[in-house]
Amino acid sequence: MSDQIATVASLYEAFGRGDIPAILDHLADDIQWEPWADTSAQKAGVVWLQPRQGKAGVLEFFQIVGEMGVTDFRVLSLLEGGNQVVAEIVIDASLPGGSGGFHDEELHLWTFNDAGKIARMRHYVDTAKHRAAAEGWKRPG
Repeated sequence: MSDQIATVASLYEAFGRGDIPAILDHLADDIQWEPWADTSAQKAGVVWLQPRQGKAGVLEFFQIVGEMGVTDFRVLSLLEGGNQVVAEIVIDASLPGGSGGFHDEELHLWTFNDAGKIARMRHYVDTAKHRAAAEGWKRPG
């Protein structure tokens, strides 16, 4: 197993334990989280798919995800090419208060910098499912 695949595998293990500091340790200080030029999920305001920068932005993402009820999260495979690792994921999540949820098969693209830190992360998802779930979620604030 390569170092990059081992790193990404350890991130998912940390996520399963709820150990967000362990995840943040592998990220570049200036990480780009969900950097897209044009995505319907971001335009529709899907809060968990909004672009974020830096470790504080990633922490915000995990705080939002922490409000969800994730009943199934499986890493089916990890693939590597150059400075990137792709994870094939299955997820079932419900939103707080019974306001909706989704089942999705996703790809997560992790991009490493020359220092071996993760510099960028993107979720490739069924945006229609995420948009429909987000429309029912009324978060405070």
